[in-house]
Amino acid sequence: MSAAQMEDVQKHPATVQLPIDRVGVKDLHLPVVVRDRQSGTQHTVARVDLSVDLPAAFKGTHMSRFVEALEDWEEELSRASLEKLLSDMAVRLEARRAFARFDFLYFLRQSSPMSKAKGLMGYPCSVIGAWEDGRLDFTLGVDVPVMTVCPCSKAISDEGAHSQRASVRIMAKFKGFLWLEDLIEIAEGSGSSRVYTLLKREDEKFVTEAAFANPAFVEDVVRSAAKGLGEHPRITWFKVEVEAFESIHGHSAQATIESSVRQA
Repeated sequence: MSAAQMEDVQKHPATVQLPIDRVGVKDLHLPVVVRDRQSGTQHTVARVDLSVDLPAAFKGTHMSRFVEALEDWEEELSRASLEKLLSDMAVRLEARRAFARFDFLYFLRQSSPMSKAKGLMGYPCSVIGAWEDGRLDFTLGVDVPVMTVCPCSKAISDEGAHSQRASVRIMAKFKGFLWLEDLIEIAEGSGSSRVYTLLKREDEKFVTEAAFANPAFVEDVVRSAAKGLGEHPRITWFKVEVEAFESIHGHSAQATIESSVRQA
């Protein structure tokens, strides 16, 4: 039996005729190339989720067509390539809306503050695209570790204060082009201190003293990051969430700010 003669079960009428917002495939893995401000480009590996909407009348979608669309896609991850991928998915799957999410590690080489020792830091990043009626909605995301020192603990303690690692998670829409480094730098500047891959003794002394001189609640961190994002000339919308993994509590502390900055 040829492929043309095989029954297309997915196009049978659905038993329960309700539209589906998103249906597709998750956890595909493939190499991608992303823009790197220092080196031009960077090769990494992305975990990919792809989906489309499905009308109420159709029983199912064609899962193989998502993988076929990726096979015809370029490795470079950009606004233009994502728009091409999503529009192709919409045509292949006869959909009005198409969605993609790429999650990957983005690496930057750090220098420790005093010894200048070099070390690679990997930042979880994401590119999210939603395509509808010929228009792409493009969102860039980063998840950046910082250190925080509790201002209350420092104020009430005769000696020391509790400190912890925190995560600054930023999602941003923008006009033109936006470097991942821009978002990472805003996040790292919002805590009591950056987090480093490699620290020698003189670096640890510097980081500890600098952090304790700059205590910050989770509220301080989220406000500082939001201020930096709001002042960036290309960012049109952002959401920033800070989660502090408390060292003396059995819970985390969190704060979120979401804002539309200006028209795209």
